[in-house]
Amino acid sequence: MTLPVRRSRVPLLAACSLFLITALSAQSPATPALAPAPDTANPNQTFTRAAQPGGVAISPDGTTVAWTLRGRDSAAIHLTDVANPSIDKLVKIEGASHCSVSDPIWSPDGATLAFLSNCTADKTKQDQEQIFLWSKASGNIKQLSHVTGDLAQPAWSPDGKSIAFLFVENATRHAGALDAMPVWNGVIGEDGVEIQRVYAVSVADAAGRWLTPERLHVYEFSWAPNASEIAFIAANPPGENTWWIAKLYAESISSSEPRVILDPVTVPGPLHGLQMAVPRWSPDSKRLCFIGGLMSDQGSTGGDVWVIDADGKHLFDATPGIDGTPTYAIWTRNTTVGFIEDRRGHSLAVDWDTEKRAMLPGGELDLGEVSISGGPIKNAVSYTLANGDTLAFVKSGFSTPPEIWTLDSHNGLRQLTNINAARTPPAYKFESIEWQNEGFHVQGWLTYPKNYDPSKKYPMIVEVHGGPSASAGPRGGTQWAELGYFDFQPNPRGSFGQGEKFVQANIKDFGYGDLRDILTGIDAIEKQVSIDDHRLGLTGWSYGGFMSMFAETQTNRFRTIIAGAGISDWKSYYGENSIDQWMIPFFGASVYDDPAVYAKSSAIEYIKNARTSMLIIVGDRDGECPAPQSFEMWHALRAEGVKTQLVVYPNEGHGFTNPEHIRDRTEREVRWFAENMPASK
Repeated sequence: MTLPVRRSRVPLLAACSLFLITALSAQSPATPALAPAPDTANPNQTFTRAAQPGGVAISPDGTTVAWTLRGRDSAAIHLTDVANPSIDKLVKIEGASHCSVSDPIWSPDGATLAFLSNCTADKTKQDQEQIFLWSKASGNIKQLSHVTGDLAQPAWSPDGKSIAFLFVENATRHAGALDAMPVWNGVIGEDGVEIQRVYAVSVADAAGRWLTPERLHVYEFSWAPNASEIAFIAANPPGENTWWIAKLYAESISSSEPRVILDPVTVPGPLHGLQMAVPRWSPDSKRLCFIGGLMSDQGSTGGDVWVIDADGKHLFDATPGIDGTPTYAIWTRNTTVGFIEDRRGHSLAVDWDTEKRAMLPGGELDLGEVSISGGPIKNAVSYTLANGDTLAFVKSGFSTPPEIWTLDSHNGLRQLTNINAARTPPAYKFESIEWQNEGFHVQGWLTYPKNYDPSKKYPMIVEVHGGPSASAGPRGGTQWAELGYFDFQPNPRGSFGQGEKFVQANIKDFGYGDLRDILTGIDAIEKQVSIDDHRLGLTGWSYGGFMSMFAETQTNRFRTIIAGAGISDWKSYYGENSIDQWMIPFFGASVYDDPAVYAKSSAIEYIKNARTSMLIIVGDRDGECPAPQSFEMWHALRAEGVKTQLVVYPNEGHGFTNPEHIRDRTEREVRWFAENMPASK
């Protein structure tokens, strides 16, 4: 349900920050003083985003890290010396302007750096990316590929003879369901279906060829160390709808017929019906590891680390019962893997023995309340066996601005860049909040308002992340804090970060246990800080939009609500969306086999309980949470006499891309909270 990380898009049901504001007025002297009214003239205030490094790739010898910088210097690749980080060279295409580079990857011998760029001589195709090669010896850059379509996830073959990548030939849009869906016309489900396959280009002569068959839509792939095979996760098209039933395949480079290694739809045991991501070959090419678990979004990865023999035998969970959520894994030896784990808001680097199914001695390093990103092939890190098994990645958090770091096998953690050194850190308090509810230990994030005064009462916005299989990270709500709000971002049951049992705790129970977790979290916060319980706002996007709509009919706790790209009726949604396959693992059956379980979690079924004003926002070409779901909620609220407003943005998909629409959406959200969440009486 998501695009590769390099696209910098929000996952299908992923979190989306909304910039909101409330108008405040004075209370009587008998009650605590209210916080000063925030400035409604400029909802963004003086907050500026940190510089965002990415595309991290460490050279095979471990001496140099290649990386890119989003926005600024977007047409250049930085080469930073690991031993002496002050040495930072730039790789640039001569004469390039108004274009960008991304996804640097080193050749196996470290002599050549490949990357994607739209800095081509063909000005008639300004958005078309191609593969370029930079020679370390000569410094020359040349264009390797000359294709037309959408490229993603380039990867060198281990013998250095070719570069393979995911490719949609003559693509009209990016692969996946986040982009605006095509306008409906023709034979639905048959005309205009675009298939993503693995394509390889020879480094010697630029000759290209397909490595996977036309009948399969490929989501991820990995070269075998012997360069004679690839493993890939794929399903029958249309690709935006079938990732949830995808199989793990392997295929010889000299063959055109892949073999199935694993089919989660038919496999017995705890992986049955779940999803796979990040397939990786062991160094001896005998086994593969992957992340397996309940995932609502392709690209938003989380689960356990699973291992299977290359012949499809001996499947086992290498991390059974782990307390957190591995999100990325790579083989470090033939029987050991390293992975990044999300554990209650902390990111950990872990070394794991797959045979003993236990952590290696001293094999865990807590990286803190940070997010880990930056890998060149959709994953979190870039890894080399040289110089002490070094990882390179981007570490970022609320009080940790994005910078590139390295980590060696001796747990030597080192900051490599200082691109945000001059940036003033946010002057707000930010903390992880943990509480107990119904046998679960739940975690979330709380950002305090600017200049917080405990003698005054403050409003609070509760922001529910999407997914539901995802988590709110340690980014904080600095925009709202600047405007005088508390910002609460909970990770209720169904979220990553506390093991598979926690992730699967909302199966057949959407909106119930997770809402109780959120409400209990609000209670816990109100016991600690000065919040006006009569000025609570709720918002969310996608699954968070569903939670906003469902909460409307389940509680009167919130003063007003904003629902973005939400779902009001799971029964009608099943037949309207472009991704119905994601629903089976969560509901246990199709809507035609068990309509009652879908009705149970549908806001429309309880619309007579609705009392709270609601702003509803959606894109007209959203295939993930189609606009009719928003129309249905808006229509029902109007019929019940509840104040509501529906705003539909043209030519927008699940993730908005038009800057004017994003600005307008923000301004509308600001006004809605100002008008509908007034000061307490």
